[in-house]
Amino acid sequence: MEFPDELRYTSEHQWLRVEPDGTAVVGITDFAQDELGEIVYIDLPKVGDSVEKNAPFGEVESNKTSSQVYAPCSGEVLAVNTNLQTAPDHVNSDPYGQGWIIRLRPHDPHEFESLLDSASYRRSVEG
Repeated sequence: MEFPDELRYTSEHQWLRVEPDGTAVVGITDFAQDELGEIVYIDLPKVGDSVEKNAPFGEVESNKTSSQVYAPCSGEVLAVNTNLQTAPDHVNSDPYGQGWIIRLRPHDPHEFESLLDSASYRRSVEG
């Protein structure tokens, strides 16, 4: 199970990576994809949509269940990973790379401060 140090995490198993331009890339964690099983469909928001911190913005469906995906910060959706429409299994095979879900322009970068670091997230799922 991977817990990259450069990412921030939520207790709902989303990750967030801040890019050099200040945008944020969001996906679900390695732990989440493992718990869900084989991902078969992802409901994506639209570019231009606004998301609110801790509010659902999409849904991931697997061969076991479906689960909402929550925004780790508030912001405007700048891009969605349209490759997931035809290859949702990228979330399973590469959750921190090709399996990213959305890119946001955060409304308030201070919201990142409340997210978990790698060690804290690891403890929460391995505890």
